[in-house]
Order: sequence, then C-alpha cells, then structure tokens
Amino acid sequence: MSIPTPHIEVKDKDLIAKTVLMPGDPLRAKFIAEKFLDNPVKFNNVRNMFGYTGTYKGKKVSVMGSGMGMASIGIYSYELYKFYDVENIIRIGSCGAYTDKLSLYDVVLVKDAYSESTFAKCQSGYESDILEPSSDLNDMIKDSAKNLNIEIKEGRIHSSDVFYREEPDVFKRLNKEYGCVGVEMESFALFANAKSTGKRAACILTVSDSLVTHEATSSEERQNAFTKMMEIALETAIK
Repeated sequence: MSIPTPHIEVKDKDLIAKTVLMPGDPLRAKFIAEKFLDNPVKFNNVRNMFGYTGTYKGKKVSVMGSGMGMASIGIYSYELYKFYDVENIIRIGSCGAYTDKLSLYDVVLVKDAYSESTFAKCQSGYESDILEPSSDLNDMIKDSAKNLNIEIKEGRIHSSDVFYREEPDVFKRLNKEYGCVGVEMESFALFANAKSTGKRAACILTVSDSLVTHEATSSEERQNAFTKMMEIALETAIK
C-alpha cells in the first residue's frame, strides 16, 4: 500500500516521528500537542482523528488519537507501524479500577493485557489471550517515572471489547481469576500489532473511575488533567 493510507492523510513519512504517543481521544492528542510540544504541526485530520508532530526538549515527537476500542487502535497503529516507519507507540489512556488498591489518578504501567478478544487471532494467528508490551520500552518508562519522581503501579490490565456488559460484577471475577487490576479497551490490539510487525509498544494508564468505590472523573478531567502519564511518555519518547 502506498501512502497516504486510508486513515492517515500525510504523504511524507518523515512528518511522523519514530515514536508516537497515542491517547484514545483525539482532543487529548490536541491538548498534548498544544501544551507540551514546540511548533506542533497537524499531520492528520481524516475522520477528525487528529495527529500532530512537534518537538519536545528539541527532539521530534508525534501524538495521535486512536479512537475507542481494539478495532480502531488496530487500524491506526498498524498503519503507523507498517506504512509510516514508526518504531514505538506508547498508548496513554484511562482505565477503570478493578481493585481498591488503585485510586483515582493513579498511574498504571501495563505489564501485560488479558482479553477475550479474537483480535490477535484474526489479525495474525496468535492464540494467547495474554499479550505483553515491549519489556525494554517498559523499563524506559519506569526509569522516566523515577526521574520525574512520579509513582507508577504495574499490573495486568483487562483489555475489553465491551464497555457495557450484562454480567453482574464481572470485574470481581476477572480480578480473582486473571489478576486484572483494571480495564481499558485498546492495549491488547496494540501489543498484537507490535508483535506482528516487529515494533515496540507500551501502555500507560491513569485511573479515571473505580468499579469498586464507584468514584469517577469527568470527561473534561480525562481530557485535560491526566498530565503525569503524559510527562512520563514524553520523557520516554526522547530517550
């Protein structure tokens, strides 16, 4: 496939950095670009899935939205890896807590992702229901967090295809049977794409709500206030 791809309109691969930070919300991508990057330039506007490239501490960094769910991040991350020569994607998203050991605004580094999804099997024949991120990228993230004096918690995440689920208190079962500390909807597909293309991926999450305590943040807070994980990802991107 020649560029531009069906979902990313930029024609020059050099306009996208080797490392891309990938929040789900395109408005969060816009926020990061405007708040943290110098001279950000928008490289994608297709379907309003905004992508930007700028510099952070003098080094080139890109940020782009992924949309919601594995199907969406599966498309964008694959095109970035396969057709735009991106080497690293760091997902920066929100998660719901499955345990009272996580509080609102805690930063979680995903050590692996459990999913019932068939994404990995359909995409590349992987049979496992647990996929891992790139260990060296995770080590860099932990080092960045330490240098920033930001506490991170590491654990297994439930990467779900379903937001509204009929099984009562499903989080209790998934926490007990699989050790999942929280839930989001994208990392399993990102890890599968990184594995199939020989690239690197990681996922940093901020706790936006708790299925245990029923506390929750607002949509505006999720868009604009999760800055600790953004700073960790940015510091990692320039290493």
